[in-house]
Amino acid sequence: MDEQLFFRKLNSLCTSKEIFDFLSSLAIMSDTMASGALQRISEVEVDDSGLKNPEGVLENEIFRALCFQFEFESSKLSNTGLLNALQALIKLHIDPQSTLMANLLLESRERLGKGQLSVKNLCALGESLLELEGPNCETLEQIVNHMQETDVEKWSPREMMMVYKMLQVTAQKREQYQDLLNRMNSVTLAMVSQLNSKFTSAVLNSLVVLHQTQAVPLVTALCKHSVKHIPYFTGDELVNVLEAFLYFGHREQTFTEVLETHVPESIFTMHPQTVSKVMQYCCRKRILSKPIFDAAAEDFISNADSFSTDQIAEYIVPFGTLNYLPPSASSFFRKLETVLHSRFRHFQPRTLLKLLHSCVLIQRYPVNFLPKIFSPYFLQQLQAQPPGLDRIATSQLTQLFLTVTLECPSYEGPRLLPKYQVKACFMPDSSLDVHLLKRVKTGLLRLLKKRIYFASGVSTPYFYTVDIEIKLDEEGFVLPAAQCEEVHRRIALCVDGQNRFCFNSHNLLGEEAIKQRHLQLLGYEVVQVPFFEIESLQSCRKLADYLHKKIFPHTYKLSC
Repeated sequence: MDEQLFFRKLNSLCTSKEIFDFLSSLAIMSDTMASGALQRISEVEVDDSGLKNPEGVLENEIFRALCFQFEFESSKLSNTGLLNALQALIKLHIDPQSTLMANLLLESRERLGKGQLSVKNLCALGESLLELEGPNCETLEQIVNHMQETDVEKWSPREMMMVYKMLQVTAQKREQYQDLLNRMNSVTLAMVSQLNSKFTSAVLNSLVVLHQTQAVPLVTALCKHSVKHIPYFTGDELVNVLEAFLYFGHREQTFTEVLETHVPESIFTMHPQTVSKVMQYCCRKRILSKPIFDAAAEDFISNADSFSTDQIAEYIVPFGTLNYLPPSASSFFRKLETVLHSRFRHFQPRTLLKLLHSCVLIQRYPVNFLPKIFSPYFLQQLQAQPPGLDRIATSQLTQLFLTVTLECPSYEGPRLLPKYQVKACFMPDSSLDVHLLKRVKTGLLRLLKKRIYFASGVSTPYFYTVDIEIKLDEEGFVLPAAQCEEVHRRIALCVDGQNRFCFNSHNLLGEEAIKQRHLQLLGYEVVQVPFFEIESLQSCRKLADYLHKKIFPHTYKLSC
């Protein structure tokens, strides 16, 4: 039979029985046709759980006859027949130690050593070895060295992807192959529009593993191109793409918009690890996507019992970090409490601390679990788990302690011992906008006339640092900042730059929201000065007028 006609007929068949019946009708076929038949059998009979009908395939007479021919005539096979058969048999989970597989692998390596394999053949062999022997396969480096000698511009997208994958295995030697990588990055940039979802995800993943931070044009193009593939990515592929966005610090508004449509529609069929990565992406990028967060909350309510402890934390923490309560908040946190009661001891100490800390950011108080958190046993466990009681952990513990002290007066359980408390809060996500602070200080100087009437970066005895503090006496006179007597009122100006808000939003991050809430409970009059209220005030006079109305809505006085 003509090969084209053979493959057209073969690809129309959907079960191994149909394929075997078709093959039995042929008097003779080439090794390319035979290996193509094995590949088609692997396509229709193998799914994520493995071989669907092992006996019906492996015990079939025609299948056994094909394997016999490949085993004993491997030296007579064409390169395509040899390597296609190897790929198909690996997918069909044929024993790697069998004589059949050993003969095919030996013949493939011999032809590699003699330089008889084309670029397509080299990539097929590389793919087979990655699948069969994993990243420790020494032959992969030999294949890459052969590929270096070929013309990169003539590689197909599939071949390009496979070489990237093989280079991932030799990542520790990437400097040795950086010239090759530079050529590949340049050529791949020109073919980005041809890449399907699988290739796009694979190349982005390789660029991350190979630390190709200098390949900015390629990364940017791939990230833009990935938008069209969002509905078609598998869970693992989407995770790779999201990790690339995070690693390279790329932001793509259209990517987020399509994700907002795709995730709510697909969330109940998505793997929890994929949803966890989506939530991590939103959290790290400070993207408060209510459609995604609301869908994640519903998914958590329905399926949290099947999640790992890390996945539970990855679902919950972004809600606290971005300071958002979903419409289903009551059911959401009720489910969390149920899960914590049943699986508390399964959580890693640091994961548990992070999760409970995120809850208090949004005024959900885990009082039933705090006695365990403040216990010496838990704190010893936390100390033993790297990186131990670092600034982040001690800040979270102190903020939990401060929260129950200020916001949960009915709590009568154990308290956090003083030796675990820190004096200053560590808030990496809410660092001060120095430029904005300078502008506000200039406006205040014009308003109050003298610099002595306000202080910046004031450390309080209560864990928090106040951006700008103004003191007033009992009659409302503004006092010098250094004066400690007769202070009746303290005004805390919170100079909130863009990095204290969710991206493209006026929604404060959880860390800043709890700080302002606690400062109020500690007796401060909190005045928020957000960037979006003053960015249009160009003159110093307008800024001073704004601050006057904001801080002293009625009047103000200066002491003599």
